[in-house]
Amino acid sequence: MSSPWSRTVSRRTLCLLAAGGLALAVAACGDGDNTAQTGGKVKITVTGQPPTSQPFERSVFDADVQEFEAAHPNIDIDPHEGFMDPKTFSAKLAGGQLEDVYYVYFTDPAQIIARHQAADITEAVKGVPHVGDLKPELLDNFRDANGKLYGLPTMNYTMGLLYSRPLFQRAGLDPNKPPQTWDEVREAAKKISALGNGIVGYADYSKNNQGGWHLTGWLYSTGGDIARKDGDKWVADFDNEKGKKALQYLHDMRWTDNSMGAKQLLEAQDVQRMMGAGQLGMYMAAPDNVPVLVKQFNGKYEDYGIAGMPGGQGTLLGGEGYMMNPKASPEKIKAGLEWIQWKYLNPDRFEKHIRQYVDGKQPVGLPAEPTPDIWQGAVRDQQLALKAKYANVLAQNFQSYVDTTSHIKGSIEPPNAQQIYAALDSVMQAVLTDQNANIDQQLSSAASKVNSVLAQVK
Repeated sequence: MSSPWSRTVSRRTLCLLAAGGLALAVAACGDGDNTAQTGGKVKITVTGQPPTSQPFERSVFDADVQEFEAAHPNIDIDPHEGFMDPKTFSAKLAGGQLEDVYYVYFTDPAQIIARHQAADITEAVKGVPHVGDLKPELLDNFRDANGKLYGLPTMNYTMGLLYSRPLFQRAGLDPNKPPQTWDEVREAAKKISALGNGIVGYADYSKNNQGGWHLTGWLYSTGGDIARKDGDKWVADFDNEKGKKALQYLHDMRWTDNSMGAKQLLEAQDVQRMMGAGQLGMYMAAPDNVPVLVKQFNGKYEDYGIAGMPGGQGTLLGGEGYMMNPKASPEKIKAGLEWIQWKYLNPDRFEKHIRQYVDGKQPVGLPAEPTPDIWQGAVRDQQLALKAKYANVLAQNFQSYVDTTSHIKGSIEPPNAQQIYAALDSVMQAVLTDQNANIDQQLSSAASKVNSVLAQVK
């Protein structure tokens, strides 16, 4: 999936578009092609094949299919290009064309499970190796209220603070001791913006639903929330002191400190361009932004660091995984789970997968692909050791982030995230473009809109 910005943001954008489509999809899904077994083989269709515009990722995927089929002669993989395409996903659900194994964002499972659009794999997964080594909170994203399991996580991200090490040094800051609180971020931003020549201390998004997305990150970082369950219904939960505190920080950095620059109404590509050009000190991001800065905006890996989310009370958790067609036969479900585990959840292939990236001159050492932070315990230690062994970027520049992820609370996005973020965009825009914006009124108005959105959640 090609994108002008990060993989996280590009999929995030598609997710926002797809979320509305899910609501339009009918409960029937999948053609249940349980007859696709020839010569004793089980044939399964799977999504996740990268497009040809991503030649390295495509070559790795196709080679993995061949290797898997050689090791599992009773299974044929029919790979389908793409991930979660908002232009076709709803039609597939409604038209019975859903793959046997299909990709989802972390925002999707709750609605998919509620609409009976995924197979219950609770019993089938008991024989799958290493599922117990996955972080429990990631597995919980694929469970229903009764604890039944409907999918497996394969990648996750948590938001942190991405910063420019050269600008930290120029501003007299220690790049090996990044800010840990928003007060420290504010002070660092003032020092960086004082360098002049158009350099901005801190930047944030405020349009195309990305402002609402990042405001969610702000709320989580202060221990707040966007929505909470009240009995059987969801209600807005940001029109309070924590919501006001987050917006007051942004207002003060923008207007009192003038450390966010005059240009606002920014989105991911704008901010990444600033960082790549050496004109920005810090912004909220996930680790997969770093390769984008290097590959698309002429940055250098050694110039960037990532710290844990300031405040330390929480962070925005996102990610991806795979679910199974509810009409798939037991044989297909078993074959699909074998593929998911072998391809995505396989400690026995850690080293080989990492070497694929090294040989392809791709970055190793970031807390991202090819070493996603989805594991716990001994398996996580095994992965971290291999990452250190093969690192071709300065992994210590991201150690603060890695240390934080081991203990910080991660929360997924709210239900009906697309519509909620649209409502919250206006709040971010008001605070960052109007010095006299009334924060209380903005929060109250947005809460009313979000409550209307949440009333649609079933």
